[in-house]
Amino acid sequence: MFKTIEGAADCEIRSVIRFLNARHVLPSDIRHQICQVHGDNAMSDGMVRKCVRMFNEGRENVHAEARSGRPSLVNDDLVRKVNERVRDDRRFTISDLSLHFLRYQGLYSMTLSVVIWIAGGRIL
Repeated sequence: MFKTIEGAADCEIRSVIRFLNARHVLPSDIRHQICQVHGDNAMSDGMVRKCVRMFNEGRENVHAEARSGRPSLVNDDLVRKVNERVRDDRRFTISDLSLHFLRYQGLYSMTLSVVIWIAGGRIL
C-alpha cells in the first residue's frame, strides 16, 4: 500500500505525468498511479490525457501558463481597508460591507461569497 499525499500542487502532478510519459507509460496507467498516491480526485483522466498530449507536442514547462481574463478586484489595499473596517466596528454587517466595497470600487454588483472571503469569514 502506498502512502497518500494530500494537497499536492498541480505542477507536482504534471511533473509526475511528464516523467511517466517520458518512460512511455500509457495515460490510463499514469492516472492510476497518480490516484494511488494522490487520491481519486487529484486529476481527471481527461486532464491527464491533455497533459500527455501537450508534453508529446513539445511542452517542457510543468507550471501553469498565464491566462487571460478579467483581473482580480481584490488587492492588498482593499483587503487592508476591509480588515480595518471590520476591526473598527464588530457590529459591521455584510450589507454594510457590500455597500462600502461597491462605493470603493465603483462597481454595481458583488457576490456575498467574495465579500465574506475578503473579510476572512469573520463577519458570519
